[in-house]
Amino acid sequence: MRLDLGLLFLRLMSGGLMLFGHGLGKLMSYSGMANSFPDPLGMGPTLTLVVAIFSEVFCALLLMIGLSTRLAALPLLGTMVTAAFVVHAADPWSKQEFALLYAVAYATLFLTGPGSFSLDAVFKVRGMRRP
Repeated sequence: MRLDLGLLFLRLMSGGLMLFGHGLGKLMSYSGMANSFPDPLGMGPTLTLVVAIFSEVFCALLLMIGLSTRLAALPLLGTMVTAAFVVHAADPWSKQEFALLYAVAYATLFLTGPGSFSLDAVFKVRGMRRP
């Protein structure tokens, strides 16, 4: 029970902080950022921004409700590892550390799953297929 509460707390906080602290800002500023967004992997600034928004909005929401949790954690983990080791590679540790703290949370959720207070658990118990 305590483990499941801890996983719920981790999902809500890491997903919510990402969504409200990063993702929604990018989504609302899409038109102004699309041509000038950092492009560390050479995909082009617009596609890189779309991938970041997908991760930081859509995947963060999935994480919070506990639906396809492990799958949703992967893009978030990738985004944070890229931020820490590529985008902020030349920055001081304090800049990298922030992204790595998120990465640790997403890696933990990938490894543990969402816990029993999640839609993944509801669908598993009922024997339903996910939508």
